[in-house]
Parts: sequence; C-alpha cells; structure tokens
Amino acid sequence: MSYAAKLKEMGYELNTIDLNGGKLMHAKQTGNLIYTSGQVSRWGDKHIKGKLGRDVSVEEGYEAAKLCTLNCLQAVHSLAGSLDNVVQVVKVFGMVNVAPDFVNTPPVIHGCSDLLIEVFGEAGRHARSAIGLTVPDDWACEIEIIFEVKG
Repeated sequence: MSYAAKLKEMGYELNTIDLNGGKLMHAKQTGNLIYTSGQVSRWGDKHIKGKLGRDVSVEEGYEAAKLCTLNCLQAVHSLAGSLDNVVQVVKVFGMVNVAPDFVNTPPVIHGCSDLLIEVFGEAGRHARSAIGLTVPDDWACEIEIIFEVKG
C-alpha cells in the first residue's frame, strides 16, 4: 500500500497548500532532502494549546505531536507532489511547550514518531530530539522534520 493510501486509510486527507508563508517557507528542498518549518499542534478544527505539566496532559501532548506531524506531512506532500516520493524520514526535532517542572518530553514526541512509523514503516524510523521550551503563541508542540525524497 502506498504511503498516501495508508494515511488516507487512517482517516487523514492531505491537501496541497501554498508553501510561501511570507518570511518563511513551510518546507524547503535542497537536493533530495526536504526540511519542514516548525509546524504547530493545529489540524483542521482541532488545536491543542497550553503548557505540558500544567494545562496539557502527556496524552494530550501525544495527540498534539500527531497534529504537528500531519502539518509536516502536508508540507512535504505539497512540495514533493506525493508522500509516495518519500524515501525515508531522517530527523525529527520536537519542541514541547513545558511548565517549569515538566521534564517528560519524549513520550509527548512519541506521538510524532509513532505516526511516522505507522505510515512509512521502517522508512519512518528516524533520529530525534525532544526538548522542552516555550513555544510561541502557547501551542502545545512544534515539530520540524527532515525527509529524504526520490531524486
């Protein structure tokens, strides 16, 4: 089954978006690598805001990371023409909006990793960082992903 079909079977439909975000691009390609800009925890009518450890549970943060990942996938789909042009996921940089004492960021970013592995199988396994910080506009998460695509 193609990656695009797998994602659709999971209930997610990707649209082609305008990648020009004004001062930034939602995704940029160099050679066979696509870098996504940081994508926040908003997908369709769903959005998750707040600080982990205060306003948002780890389970809600896990879902927030999935929303960020869907936005990254949509940017790649728009630039590469299809998710089926993805060779592999290379790197995930996960940023979690944390309350001062929250230190459990990896289980939050597992939402991203699990989705990527579910869609891409072994090609979805990646290097990863999961750090805690203050995310602009109080989004629960922000994620950047690097993909290798067919040349």
